[in-house]
Amino acid sequence: MDFPIASNAWRRSSRCEGGNCLEVAETETGVGVRDSQRPEGPILRFSKREWAQFVSDVKDGSFDLPT
Repeated sequence: MDFPIASNAWRRSSRCEGGNCLEVAETETGVGVRDSQRPEGPILRFSKREWAQFVSDVKDGSFDLPT
C-alpha cells in the first residue's frame, strides 16, 4: 500500500526522550510509521484497518513477553 504523507503530518509521543523514537503520520488513506532518527529512511504504511487491529492487539497484551 502506498499513499502520500505530508512532511508536517508526522508526530511522536510526548514521552519520547533522547530522539530514539518512532514517528506516526495518519492520513485519509492510512497510517505511516518511521524511525525518528532516519526520517529519510523507509516508511511502513498500513491501512486504517490494519493499524486499528495492531493498536487493539497492543492494548490487549497480544505482544507482551511471557513472565
